[in-house]
Amino acid sequence: MYRLKIVPDDTDINFMGPWKYTFGLSMVLIAASIAVFFAIGLNFGIDFRGGTTIRTEATQPVDVGAYREALAPLNLGDIAITEVYDPSFRDDQHVASMRIQAPDDGEAVSPAVLAQVQSALQGVDPSITFASVESVGPKVSGELVQEAILAVLAALGAVLIYIWLRFEWQFALGAVAALVHDLILTIGVFVILQLRFDLAIIAALLTIVGYSLNDTVVVFDRMRENLIKYKQRPVLDVMNLSLNETLTRTLMTSFTTLIALIALFVLGGDVLRGFVFAMIWGIFVGTWSSIYVAAVIVKLLGVKRDWGKGGDKAGTQFATSSSK
Repeated sequence: MYRLKIVPDDTDINFMGPWKYTFGLSMVLIAASIAVFFAIGLNFGIDFRGGTTIRTEATQPVDVGAYREALAPLNLGDIAITEVYDPSFRDDQHVASMRIQAPDDGEAVSPAVLAQVQSALQGVDPSITFASVESVGPKVSGELVQEAILAVLAALGAVLIYIWLRFEWQFALGAVAALVHDLILTIGVFVILQLRFDLAIIAALLTIVGYSLNDTVVVFDRMRENLIKYKQRPVLDVMNLSLNETLTRTLMTSFTTLIALIALFVLGGDVLRGFVFAMIWGIFVGTWSSIYVAAVIVKLLGVKRDWGKGGDKAGTQFATSSSK
């Protein structure tokens, strides 16, 4: 039976050959991302800037595109509109949730602006009414920022412990370094493109952590097996062998995931676009970091060949291995 092959079975790509240049490129990109973050800053969405949430009800079906088009001339800044579903709703009860960012000189949208919003929406559907109006101030938004940072740090800490127990400390530090690389570069591209950064993007960052970790663990597992199996081969040769042996799996996973994400990016609408973009970017940087950050960190820290033996030099006897 014919079997589709993305890459040949006997690939021998020298992934680790230019490791000094690829690792250096990653460090430059990290430094650039940090620099633009402090120089420009993120384009925070309503979740982090504060704003007003409006719950609308109408007898006609919700048309998110028409609502957004009607509000565009008001120049209200960041607006998020989603349709709300509930089995308890009546057949003629159509509900939408609308979030409008807070103005620069206040904590909430003024009553005059709310009246303009309602008037604009009633131009689309005269039956629209405001069922509720709630405001989120900067204090609550600041707490969300802190909780988001803690969530990301907790995820990185859990990864560090897991990899340390699963392999050993050199692999743990390599995996965490790769994840930090992915997160910083993702935040950097959001700063450069000034894409809206909200809680959905935090969810994307945590998803990227899981995806990148999965790829890194597969590479590390094969690397550890080969380090034990080929004790006489140079460390870089064993790393190249491991990366080539897992190449098909890496490409298949990335390709199939990208198919779904690209479909969501094209058809998912404005609400999902930022989340999906972060995931697509995360696949590319996650694959890169598994090879050119995580593996390089392990090479620089050194790793032992026999996990059944300990000793004072365990995990460090190859720290000075040849880089050629």
